[in-house]
Amino acid sequence: MADDDAQGLQAGQSGLIVRVPEAEPLVRAWRDRLDPSARAGVPAHVTVLFPFLEASRIDDDVCAEIGEVLGRHQSFEACFKRCGRFPGVLYLAPEPDTGFRRLTEAIVARWPEHPPFGGQFDDPVPHLTVAQGQDEAQVEQAETDLLTGLPVVAQVSSVDLLVHDGTRWRERASFPLSPSDV
Repeated sequence: MADDDAQGLQAGQSGLIVRVPEAEPLVRAWRDRLDPSARAGVPAHVTVLFPFLEASRIDDDVCAEIGEVLGRHQSFEACFKRCGRFPGVLYLAPEPDTGFRRLTEAIVARWPEHPPFGGQFDDPVPHLTVAQGQDEAQVEQAETDLLTGLPVVAQVSSVDLLVHDGTRWRERASFPLSPSDV
């Protein structure tokens, strides 16, 4: 998921993400080189919640609950117009980010024992990670290249549940959002 790497991950960890396939043509080559999560099978995405439940706790009832919680939210459009930085991380920033924040808030309200990123950040910022833990020169080169391909407009219509098998992330389920009224 965002801001993690293959080190320290164990089989059975899970997370909820919004795939952003519209960004793949722009970010794929950079993510493959500069983001360990891409090499572990995670597509271009914005994290809704990581870490989530241990995979052994995710049964049909839990999936039904996830679907119910997320199904109360309408699909929405997000535009990635700019790059942003955290320490050691280059990302694309979605605008507006309200829809992503609401999805996270809804899942955390149902599973409060699983705060975003383990409670590491007071206000987790929705983002699409492109590079993490890399040499600054490479990150600057990536950012310069990315800026020439922005904006990327994405339609957010589902949230995917990914589970780590010990080596790679694999999709376990996908949960549709309600169609927007627009």
